[in-house]
Amino acid sequence: MNREELERLCQEFARILGGEGSLDENDVCLVQKFRNLRFTILGRPTQSPLVIPQFFTFENIDSRGRALNLGETVLLQEEVNPLLTELRKRDLIVTAVHNHWLFEEPRAMYMHFESVEPPLQFARKVIEAFRVLNNNNSRKRKHKRNNIFDDLFS
Repeated sequence: MNREELERLCQEFARILGGEGSLDENDVCLVQKFRNLRFTILGRPTQSPLVIPQFFTFENIDSRGRALNLGETVLLQEEVNPLLTELRKRDLIVTAVHNHWLFEEPRAMYMHFESVEPPLQFARKVIEAFRVLNNNNSRKRKHKRNNIFDDLFS
């Protein structure tokens, strides 16, 4: 698959997932969006992209169109089991459930998942599974950027 085809595939992957997509110099497609959830850490409100992320990638597409697909999302504690069930029903492998922060309210949990399959198939499965989330209103950042690190370190 050439670079132009990968760019188009990355943009369709992003469209399905409802986020901003970009293809990096290593041909990794990254889609990012952010949950519309309100958290406090140490009693302070936060909208940091480190706290409310949803990240999805695909890379390394083989001759059959299958790629390594990875995802991570922030969850409310009560969303963990329903999402875990929905992802597993769709044959996505849940690889981690953990917290990132201490002293946050409400409790923020993070789930990682993966598969090897066509990227658009992965994206559709993820969107279907995410229907169980309490507040499924995710948002894109208002400005275009290359990746999450542009916001964090610029």
